[in-house]
Amino acid sequence: MKSFNIPAYYRSQIISPLKEIRRKRDKLKRDFTPTLLDFGPVRFLIARHFGFCYGVENAIEIAYKAIAENPDKRIFLLSEMIHNPDVNRDLQERGVRFILETSGKPIIPWEELKPEDVVVIPAFGTTLEIQQKLASIGLNVEQYDTTCPFVEKVWNKASQIGQKEYTVVVHGKPTHEETRATFSHSKESAPTVVVRDMAQTRRLATYLTGESSKEQFYTEFKGQFSDGFDPERDLQRIGVVNQTTMLASDTQQIADFLKQVMTEHYQLQPDEVDTRFANTRDTLCYATNDNQDSTYALLTHPADFALVAGGYNSSNTLHLVELCEEKLPTYFIETEQKILSPELIRHFNPHTKQEVVTERFIPNHEPVTILLTCGASCPDAVVEGVLMKVVSFFPQARSVDTVMADVRQQYA
Repeated sequence: MKSFNIPAYYRSQIISPLKEIRRKRDKLKRDFTPTLLDFGPVRFLIARHFGFCYGVENAIEIAYKAIAENPDKRIFLLSEMIHNPDVNRDLQERGVRFILETSGKPIIPWEELKPEDVVVIPAFGTTLEIQQKLASIGLNVEQYDTTCPFVEKVWNKASQIGQKEYTVVVHGKPTHEETRATFSHSKESAPTVVVRDMAQTRRLATYLTGESSKEQFYTEFKGQFSDGFDPERDLQRIGVVNQTTMLASDTQQIADFLKQVMTEHYQLQPDEVDTRFANTRDTLCYATNDNQDSTYALLTHPADFALVAGGYNSSNTLHLVELCEEKLPTYFIETEQKILSPELIRHFNPHTKQEVVTERFIPNHEPVTILLTCGASCPDAVVEGVLMKVVSFFPQARSVDTVMADVRQQYA
């Protein structure tokens, strides 16, 4: 795989070599067992796959390249580069300004932009409408476009099934940048509707079968369907694509459910299913799949609690938190700074959307076993920081060199 030139301070002297040790031993990525870092009184089970993916490293490399190549120009990011506060903060400290909030709300008026400015398109991609707006100003939107190739893969799949006269059902969070971009590209080729989860998919099925009226549809799915969408007409032939960071199991359940509804409603024989339901296959990116599979494998091991690092608005990280929460106490933190002391941790509650403080999160016994992972936009340096902060609470812990020597010997 291509090697990217990203700032060294995003790397780690522990985590980055650890990943390389596992990669060399498992080049085909068939081994999802976690890596054990045994410090004695505290033990970490670290997910096989986590952290910066291809799309994120590509985006970071292009963003810093834009800064280096344009020292005398104003540089703007359309919105957050990726959903990681450290990366976005560093870019802002280098003079990069955001044009939009992640919700799409303008921060800088379009009329303030000039043709000579530099605009970087984030890894999530953007809508056709915004592309056209930037082009009308005279900005070069292709020079520093960091749109992830796996996001573009979804756009291409939506276009392909749209050309075959299927309606596109997008599984994603309706307000997420990537979903908004996919919706924008998809509706150019086909009627398009967004569903956020299985519950909303079940409601969509009632319009497909005619159990609910089209008037109800326009109210219930307001803001989630393309112009001119007619549920009576446009739900007769469908295909499912997704926001690439959703849970693979959720997308598969949605696709299987809608396929079954189509089969029963139209009384289709097995060889007739594709006349009503497009075979889109899985459009989740490889990193999302690998990280989720690694988390499932991680959770087969007993532990006291899990630490998940990443940006609080990172969709793929939130899904890892959801998986861990089902099994054991889970603390979702941005950086090691959220670990206040051996007694206190400040972490994000994804249900209330607020930070909370938990006392005595480290149990009073030894050894303490901790599951550790992070999202696709989290730097290795952040994971190292979390790891070493916890280790510092155990004075009798074995040295990093000794622990890493054990790992090298195990995977020699």
